[in-house]
Amino acid sequence: MNYCSNCGGNNIKKEIPNDDHRLRNICKDCDSVFYDNPRIVVGTIPIFENKILLAKRGIEPRKGKWNLPAGFLEVDETLKEGAIRETMEETGAEIKKLTKHSIYQATSNHLYIFYLAQLKNKRFNTTPESTEIFFFEEDNIPWNDLAFTANTFALKSYLHGNKNQIEIYFKSE
Repeated sequence: MNYCSNCGGNNIKKEIPNDDHRLRNICKDCDSVFYDNPRIVVGTIPIFENKILLAKRGIEPRKGKWNLPAGFLEVDETLKEGAIRETMEETGAEIKKLTKHSIYQATSNHLYIFYLAQLKNKRFNTTPESTEIFFFEEDNIPWNDLAFTANTFALKSYLHGNKNQIEIYFKSE
């Protein structure tokens, strides 16, 4: 952090504030304390006729890798709204029903929340975020070409018995 978002000053120091136990960015001009909390990523495991819809990323990071539709939750939306929006933005697919599925903490900076998404139909389209979209059966999922460990976790959790309930995993660091 180079500048204070409250006063614009550049007198930022890393210190442990009073009544705290962690280093924080503190503006020495206005005494504002800044907390660096995890970002929430929401997404879906889109299903139609027992096949899973994956999208090849058209953007960084991991451009060219296969991905479940997912992205950062916006300030003004619910978890479900974010998951629906990300699925539409990345695949154009329409969701009929959402069910909570899994939570995965890949790093200390990102918390992934995935829903099972029953799709209305088999229609989809590429978008600026996805260069290729395909329905995969379990036997032909490109495991070595998945973009993120959260994708692997959610897919394996779904395919190996956790088809309807929530599963939580926190990766140890």
